[in-house]
Amino acid sequence: MATLQGRHFLQIPGPTNVPDRVLRAMDRPTIDHRGPEFQALATRVLAGIRTIFQTEQPVVIYPASGTGAWEAALVNTLSPGDRVLMFETGHFASLWKTLAEKLGLRPEFLEGDWRQGADPAAIEARLRADEAHEIKAVCIVHNETSTGCVSPIADVRKAIDAAGHPALYLVDTISSLASLDYRHDAWGVDVTVGGSQKGLMLPPGLSFNAISQKALAASKSAGLARAYWDWGEMLAINAKGFFPYTPATNLLFGLEAALEMLHEEGLERVFERHARHGEATRRAVRAWGLEVLCREPAHASGSLTAVMMPDGHDADGFRATVLQSFNMSLGNGLSKLAGRVFRIGHLGFFNDLSLIGTLAGVEMGLKAAGVPHEAGGVQAAMDVLAKRGEAPAASHAAE
Repeated sequence: MATLQGRHFLQIPGPTNVPDRVLRAMDRPTIDHRGPEFQALATRVLAGIRTIFQTEQPVVIYPASGTGAWEAALVNTLSPGDRVLMFETGHFASLWKTLAEKLGLRPEFLEGDWRQGADPAAIEARLRADEAHEIKAVCIVHNETSTGCVSPIADVRKAIDAAGHPALYLVDTISSLASLDYRHDAWGVDVTVGGSQKGLMLPPGLSFNAISQKALAASKSAGLARAYWDWGEMLAINAKGFFPYTPATNLLFGLEAALEMLHEEGLERVFERHARHGEATRRAVRAWGLEVLCREPAHASGSLTAVMMPDGHDADGFRATVLQSFNMSLGNGLSKLAGRVFRIGHLGFFNDLSLIGTLAGVEMGLKAAGVPHEAGGVQAAMDVLAKRGEAPAASHAAE
């Protein structure tokens, strides 16, 4: 592959581009993770991360990927053989189900078509039928990274309550945290799972559990084996500003800088920016004559857009053309969507001009790869962005 000048456009839906400010914050000598400088840092970030989850409850930070936080959420709250209700929204919901099976849980998957978020009515009906309350937890992916579909988290909470069911409520926000409006406390979530490498604008390596008091109580009697992931040991020493094992010190310096950036912009503006970019991208896709994978408008994501390829055209071949010709990476289709869709990431450290450059690369790539399309997608997106000063886009509360 010939060397192309200019910066690489990393437009996958995570890991996302890391701001220079965050990189500079991490670019420092390692410090003593048992000393007072680290204690002060940990105290600041453990408090600051709560604001992003919009919670007054504790948030645990693990040196791990989001998969680790999935496991932590399950092993701290459940026992071997417990039934868990999940909804098939896409590839990552399926992976969480597989992880639950490996831990000795009995997940039940409500079938979905990967083109919309979870259905609160179906969840309510299943919980009403569970008169013996054998289901111990409901697990939902907020923003399904493989499809670009958002599940209505507040409505699922209402469905659980309407069924009068005591199940815990666990939510994955790995590709929505700090991008889409999310409210751990107000929406009655018991465990929220997050990761560092998307809306938080960090490299991979940190993951999170935001924990309700109900979940903490459940952890006292949960029977699944846990050691590294144990909330009890973590929270006890976090209270003193330390970790029970070596933390990802330099990533925590980066996290502090990322939190500062998010609050300087303001969370509402962050959510509005992502909603605006999602709408502009979908307008571009429709102008090209292509189809957005998410077919329920209310569930369309501000973090990413999955685009369906015309019949007879391979998404991976198109992505290869874009990479070779324009030095831009787009997301691939996962599992049963392999070769059928490409994904445009528009989350994290991203602005209007970044989006227009991205969409221009897609439009030129469609032509270079010989994919049937209409011209004018970039202009359609520009028309949306030009209205920024006239009427700000509504934030995506997923209610």
